[in-house]
Amino acid sequence: MDIQQTILSGVNRITQSMQSPMRLRDLIRQIRAARTAADERAVVQKECAYIRSTFREDDSLWRCRNVAKLLYIHMLGYPAHFGQLECLKLIASPRFTDKRIGYLGAMLLLDERQDVHLLVTNSLKNDLNSPTQFVVGLALCTLASICSPEMSRDLAGEVERILKTSSNPYVKKKAALAAFRIIRRVPELMEMFIPATRSLLSEKNHGILITAIVLVHEMCERSPDTLSYFRKSVPQLVRILKNLILSGYSPEHDVCGVSDPFLQVKILRLLRLLGRNDVECSEAMNDILAQVATNTETAKNVGNAILYEAVLTIMDIKSESGLRVLGVNILGRFLLNTDKNIRYVALTTLYRTVQADYQAVQRHKNTIVDCLKDPDVSIRRRALDLCFALINSQNIEFMTRELLVFLATAEPEFAQSCSCNLFLAAEAYAPTKRWHVETMIKALTLAGNHVNDDIVGSLIQLLSACQENSLYAFAVRRLWWEMSRIDPPSEVSAYQPLCQVACWTIGEFGDLLLQSAENMELGEGLKDFQPVKESDVIGFFEQWLLFNTQLNVATRSYALLSMEKLSVRFSQESTNRIKCAIDSLSSSVHIELQQRASEFAALFSRHDTLRPALLERMPPMEVKTLIKAQPPQAQEGLVGNHKQVEITTANLNNNGDGVGVDNLLDLLVGGDDVIDMPPRATQVPQAATDNKIISNSNNNTGDALFDLLGDLAGIDSLSTPVPPSSAPVAFLGDSLIISDDTQNPKNSISALVNSATPKSSTAPMQTIPAMDVDGLHITMDYPQKVPVGQQVTFVVHMKNVGGVSISDVLFQVAVPKSFQLEMLPPSGNTLQPNLGRIEQIVKVSPPASQTKLRMRLRLSYTKGEEKTVQQGEVNAFPGLW
Repeated sequence: MDIQQTILSGVNRITQSMQSPMRLRDLIRQIRAARTAADERAVVQKECAYIRSTFREDDSLWRCRNVAKLLYIHMLGYPAHFGQLECLKLIASPRFTDKRIGYLGAMLLLDERQDVHLLVTNSLKNDLNSPTQFVVGLALCTLASICSPEMSRDLAGEVERILKTSSNPYVKKKAALAAFRIIRRVPELMEMFIPATRSLLSEKNHGILITAIVLVHEMCERSPDTLSYFRKSVPQLVRILKNLILSGYSPEHDVCGVSDPFLQVKILRLLRLLGRNDVECSEAMNDILAQVATNTETAKNVGNAILYEAVLTIMDIKSESGLRVLGVNILGRFLLNTDKNIRYVALTTLYRTVQADYQAVQRHKNTIVDCLKDPDVSIRRRALDLCFALINSQNIEFMTRELLVFLATAEPEFAQSCSCNLFLAAEAYAPTKRWHVETMIKALTLAGNHVNDDIVGSLIQLLSACQENSLYAFAVRRLWWEMSRIDPPSEVSAYQPLCQVACWTIGEFGDLLLQSAENMELGEGLKDFQPVKESDVIGFFEQWLLFNTQLNVATRSYALLSMEKLSVRFSQESTNRIKCAIDSLSSSVHIELQQRASEFAALFSRHDTLRPALLERMPPMEVKTLIKAQPPQAQEGLVGNHKQVEITTANLNNNGDGVGVDNLLDLLVGGDDVIDMPPRATQVPQAATDNKIISNSNNNTGDALFDLLGDLAGIDSLSTPVPPSSAPVAFLGDSLIISDDTQNPKNSISALVNSATPKSSTAPMQTIPAMDVDGLHITMDYPQKVPVGQQVTFVVHMKNVGGVSISDVLFQVAVPKSFQLEMLPPSGNTLQPNLGRIEQIVKVSPPASQTKLRMRLRLSYTKGEEKTVQQGEVNAFPGLW
């Protein structure tokens, strides 16, 4: 029986091997006929099971067909990794049809992460030496597709040999592309390909020339030395490009009447790279670039592609000014093209080149402005950026007028950026203050709520700084007129930034609304302006602003403050009406409005005599410049010859929970009680007993607040150290100092003490207590004798004498404004019980006129799970100066 079963199984295998498997086209037909995904999976799984069985039986007769079907299954997204070894078997086959499917399978199924990948190297090396060009081509294509660094090093010599010795153009161009891939994988192999690549530039075959130029471009991008070497080939490349331009009709290379545009584009890109920052090479290619720009046909996209590359090359090299003007004029013609893609490319390129030749681009501003009306959103966006880049003092009025027309119908995504850039442009180039104010009011009106919060504050600052009654009168009337035009009044919620500016202006200069407008130029729409009644103004605030729930709290707060100010600018009858309106808001559901209304109501009752002085007109706002140089991010939309825009304190907010200047000073003068210094076992200098510690856990008292403020009203210099886990950063006045030693902060502190302490500080150091609370013992060491006017270096020692670990330790210092303060990073931010110790360096430079040094201290830390903040003051430093 066993013998019979063995014979039968053998016969079955022979029968199955004689039956041909399903052809690829039949499998495709079955998969396409599947009505559901489940039917498709069933067909694929059945065929994969059959393919696996044939692989196990080592059926070499139909291996090629089965691998082809497996590759199709892989393209559909099903797993086909079990066919990798079969691909290697096909590659080793002497038949070309088997090799073709095997190499195709290797390119699709293998990569350098597979172990099987290394087994292909020997087969590739054998096939690279094959006498058949198609076999060599298959091997080169596969090598370029799946080469790893190891495979590249093993086979780079074979590829270099083919580049040197082969006379077959088909093989040579594939070898050049394989070399390109090898250089990308292993850049250090570049040198061995340089001589062979230089010789490829002398070939007549266009396919070899294209691949050679691609290879040269890759080498020059990766190596400055190679770039210098191939700059000698510029005359050769110029000659090739000239032959292409002047050659007659060639059926083999003609595309829409242009001779081999692909090769021309590759040459122009390589010339751009070779001529960049090189005057000699740029001069050598100026003439040919002028010929390309003037002789290329623009009726077809093929010619436009060549012109585009020529313009990029002209703008990137050291070309002549006339050639640059020619390039910009080509882009100007692109703007008149009906193809949207060409116009988009022209706008993008003009925006990139506007700094290179500002005046040449300026000649096309009318065409650029017309692009703002294009229905394509991408073109409008590029045109808007370019319009702001072209604004200068000569065309500010024309460009602003056109941009306001665009803003009137712009989408929300454009309104915000357009209004913001309009303000920056007007601030830099406004011909008069009156024009500046009128333009910004128009922009606010047209943009509605799509305005950055910074614009409101900046416009208020601008109005405050006018200092001209005629301009005040114009601004308040203009804003009142714009507000009264909102129809219906319920739509006022869509113009909240305008409402905020109008409320502030009317509150400051509302009395000017009541005066006659005779002999006053009020602009469009205001020629017949009639004086406004007090009742109209108060009714406007009552109905539109104070009790309009669609407005946000910020706008209603502006309105509330404005009415309070009008109480000292209008008559007593109006003042009583204002008082009633403010009283009604004292029970508002919004805490902000409720608090403001309650405080304003108190001015009418308990402090009525102080109200006129408190609510008089504000003086012009002074803007302190924090950053003189404009950051690159702020330059977008204002380039070329534009002025740099200063970043001011009026446009900056506190950074969330971060401790900034305002935050720290608010905390330091928070009005907490003063508690006595805990007793110390060590001897303390007598003067140090005046030092104070302020706890955040006690009740506030007015006397303690005034004691804390004292005569230190000018505090401005303070420093916040950076936690040791980040890059060490400290602040010196308005300058930023970054320490290089991030690996060992403690060692860096010692080095800084030794290097920064004056020679006189080698005298004995003295110690004063700074804070001693909650188990934290903080002292400050400094030299006993410091020369007058000399910088002093304090060493702060923080110890944990308690039994609980303390983390997130942050120590901060504030000194009077006349001093300069530098605070270096601490040696850590965690204090272990009984052993924990942190050191920190604080440097203080005195002013020219001697002033008593006082320090305010703030210490925050986490003990257990509770975060605590302690504050203190040191106002006596014995022996200092």
